[in-house]
Amino acid sequence: MGIELFNKIDAEAIDSNPIKLIGKDWMLITAGEKDNYNTMTAAWGGIGFLWRKPVVFTFVRPQRHTFQFTEKYDFFSLSFFEEKYREALQFCGKYSGKDVDKAKECNLTAIETPQSIAFEEASLILECKNMYKDYIREEAFLDQSLLSNYKNKDYHMMYVGEITATYKK
Repeated sequence: MGIELFNKIDAEAIDSNPIKLIGKDWMLITAGEKDNYNTMTAAWGGIGFLWRKPVVFTFVRPQRHTFQFTEKYDFFSLSFFEEKYREALQFCGKYSGKDVDKAKECNLTAIETPQSIAFEEASLILECKNMYKDYIREEAFLDQSLLSNYKNKDYHMMYVGEITATYKK
């Protein structure tokens, strides 16, 4: 099977609360190609509208294995899952793709979207094209207390991606 299990919808038809989707339910950020990809769990980001386009913004620290993939590839996906996949999301956030095949360990099936990789078990997939990126910078923080998220000064790369396709089960 694969992406044909999903219905393609307009990004405007996403009916889930993005704060809950990302902050509480979590997501997998995935970049690469079928035989060379990596995924990681994320609970930071957003969905919105910018530059007259539906967009997402995601954050990846440079020491994460996924970083080399988000840097190399023009597209990435965000996969959202039902609660029964919580343990898989925890695993994908705890372990590195350098050391373990996360999809295999979690019984997730990687599928090709037209431009990226996502997971057959997801309930919602956003395929995104990188449009803008920049590192979070210490000097840009107006609220200095937020720097407690960066005790090691390992600032995230922020990616703004245009939502090019949306798939829902």
